[in-house]
Amino acid sequence: MSIFDQGAPVPCPAPFNLAAHVLGRADQVPNKVALSVLQTNGAQDWSYLDLKAAVLGTGTGLLQAGLKRGDIALMRLGNTVDFPIAYLGAIAVGIVPVPTSSQLTEPETAKLINDLSPAAILRDPDVACAVHPKQIELDTLQAMRNLPQAGFDMGDPERMAYIVYTSGTSGKPRAVAHAHRAIWARQMMVDGWYGLRETDRLCHAGAFNWTYTLGTGLMDPWTIGATALIPDPGTDITALPTMLRQHRATIFAAAPGVFRRILQKTDRMTLPDLRHGLCAGEKLSRALHENWTALTGTELFEAYGMSECSTFISSSPDYPARDDALGQPQPGRRVAILGPDGPVPRGKEGTIAIHHSDPGLMLTYLNAPDEVEERMQGEWFLTGDQGAMAVDGQISYLGRDDDMMNAGGYRVSPVEVEAALSRFPGVTQVGAAAVEVKPDTFVIAAFYTGPEKLDDVALRAYVEANLARYKQPRAFIHVPALPTGGNGKLLRRALPAYFEAPTK
Repeated sequence: MSIFDQGAPVPCPAPFNLAAHVLGRADQVPNKVALSVLQTNGAQDWSYLDLKAAVLGTGTGLLQAGLKRGDIALMRLGNTVDFPIAYLGAIAVGIVPVPTSSQLTEPETAKLINDLSPAAILRDPDVACAVHPKQIELDTLQAMRNLPQAGFDMGDPERMAYIVYTSGTSGKPRAVAHAHRAIWARQMMVDGWYGLRETDRLCHAGAFNWTYTLGTGLMDPWTIGATALIPDPGTDITALPTMLRQHRATIFAAAPGVFRRILQKTDRMTLPDLRHGLCAGEKLSRALHENWTALTGTELFEAYGMSECSTFISSSPDYPARDDALGQPQPGRRVAILGPDGPVPRGKEGTIAIHHSDPGLMLTYLNAPDEVEERMQGEWFLTGDQGAMAVDGQISYLGRDDDMMNAGGYRVSPVEVEAALSRFPGVTQVGAAAVEVKPDTFVIAAFYTGPEKLDDVALRAYVEANLARYKQPRAFIHVPALPTGGNGKLLRRALPAYFEAPTK
């Protein structure tokens, strides 16, 4: 049957603190470079000593500002080093941070504030945010780094550490609450995906305020005493190969779209220190994988996961993927492919599921615990993605069993996009879908009905004001009617055909 189980991981110790675990090597290698922010003419370096002092000083400052253990702090910070320092500073003293994309609009943040009732907002004034009575601004946060260092708030590894948002199939983003033990579970990625060593220099091309970067690009290298390399915000994609070479990156992590754009911009790369690349965020195509390997002579190792459980299926230097498979469950994970009656035979399609005992699995959906029960099938948490497990344990990805879109590595609910556009004057009905504009490149398109075709410029201005950039449609197609099934329900999967041959 389609069950992968090679034994449980070592249990998380208690008492425990996520930030203490991440910075556990700092006292052993105080002068080693923990972080280099890469620039075209050099780098801004942070030693482990400086990083720990900044994190724990920030923890002291947050407590002095009146925040208490267990309080929720919504993060509205930009793509700078301030983000991970504030994030870990909060967790270190038992405050629960909520990292969010700086692309969110003011109306979107108003919904989060209403959902979370945060005690404070950690705020860069240049980042959009709805009104809240307690906002701790960026200059105040930066000054906190010079305060005396707080002690780590050690406690039950099951207590809440942080919250991230994910789009649900209902179209309403869900607050995913994670425990401190979530960082302990990430050890299974070190060998099961990264092949990470203490001597590595891991470069992540994502933004500081993206959870993929926070985990793979920063916290995981720091946990084992390696060096994290992050390109300066605004770095041109064409500069990345040069940066990788100059700063001697040994591992390069990014979403598939970054690898794709690099390959589009260059036909020659010499990366003598690079061992391999890491890829997550959307499905890696075989063509992209082969093109990267041919150009660089290095492998790409893909991982599959979700906001509720990070990554738990992957290929790696020790466990390379076969053909188009994602890879296999990481050692220590318990994963199954389920049908209506439980695990299906090997080779048969079903829903990818992770065991409820996985230390990386979320605690709950904040304010929506009933939805957790809806995602459970016995002892298994259902991902909503379809897959098949081969006899050797490798899992192939077969798509979603709902209509979630993935454009540029971000998962977006079509319901959320449709809800925003349905309020625009002249729109009668709207459907959203990801469409392929060129090989392996997908964008979100909005298909709408109404008395007449609307002005694209006005539609773009409207979505820019109401949706984060990664949620915004890049194309607007006026159609006489949207495809529906026999029960009148919108058939989103039929929408891309209208983009290929749009009706005028």
